[in-house]
Amino acid sequence: MTVNEVAKLLEDFAPLSLQEDYDNSGLLVGIPQMRVNGILLTIDITPDVVNEAVERKANLIVAHHPIIFKGIKRLNGSNYIERAVMHAIKNDIAIYAAHTNLDIAPNGVSHRIAQRLELSGIEVLKPLPNWLVKLVTFVPTAYAERVREALFSAGAGVIGNYDCCSYNIQGYGTFRAGEGTNPFVGEQGVVHSEPEVRVETVVPRNMLGRVVAQMLKVHPYEEVAYDIYPLELPYRLAGLGVVGNLPQPIPVNDFLINLKQTFNARAIRYTQPVTDTVHRVALCGGSGIELLSYAIAVNADVFITADVKYHQFFDADSRITIVDIGHFESEQFTVDIFYDLLSKKLPNFAIFKSELKTNPINYI
Repeated sequence: MTVNEVAKLLEDFAPLSLQEDYDNSGLLVGIPQMRVNGILLTIDITPDVVNEAVERKANLIVAHHPIIFKGIKRLNGSNYIERAVMHAIKNDIAIYAAHTNLDIAPNGVSHRIAQRLELSGIEVLKPLPNWLVKLVTFVPTAYAERVREALFSAGAGVIGNYDCCSYNIQGYGTFRAGEGTNPFVGEQGVVHSEPEVRVETVVPRNMLGRVVAQMLKVHPYEEVAYDIYPLELPYRLAGLGVVGNLPQPIPVNDFLINLKQTFNARAIRYTQPVTDTVHRVALCGGSGIELLSYAIAVNADVFITADVKYHQFFDADSRITIVDIGHFESEQFTVDIFYDLLSKKLPNFAIFKSELKTNPINYI
């Protein structure tokens, strides 16, 4: 198993193409072809985390937060970032980060928080825009089912909680095979008319290459005709934040106490409650206060996030209760996402969760 192969497993779940423009996810340190002996999972990378990897003989660190975020002009150990990177390079340890792509991916960071709170009816709060395309191809009638199955198996045709979605129209296609061709139907130099099915389906952009390759593999024609149209529709399976419902309404104070215990938060900050009970909950792991208007629009009773500034609390404006549980606290379960994914794909591999507390904030 190489670094590149582990990275592919992670990127199948959280494609790098999903990350925000400002982000720096992906392989940050190391050679893609290096063989992996063990994997250490963490939220943050510090020199102590690199030491932990050395001690556990894990030569790949997978983190949520990219240790290299801005450009590094020198490596002289003047700060913890440089020291951690230098220590990793010295010990042949690769570093990989899945940051905003893990936030945005289906069943990503916010989904894991929602699961911890036992929310039901979970929906993405701010769905990913312009991420879907429509794939259209034309298939001989007898082969339409085979091509549809190939498209669906590669990830096409998912709309909400429905899969295998397509639209099909009967018609006929015409063509004339030229010199040097080997037509599946018809013959060279003669105009041929063939009963065909126009198959339409939707595909997320990150799956398009795989879907097209699978289609071409099973399509019977020597030259396959297909079209790709961009769709100005939100991709509701991916995006930032989620909203869902508690099993039953509970008093606000009970909800806040349970929230503090669930996330092992030393302190939480919140605005004046606007309801006596909490039922509908919106949330976003990490710094997500920019999603406040979305939380209000879906009639959430509370909005849970982190890194809320003093004046931003005023934006609740008696319409919703804002709850800040802390950045580390809101993202601590990213390690579980990594672990569940990799341990399932690599059941006999040495995968460790970091035992170090990397949260830099303390409370008294």
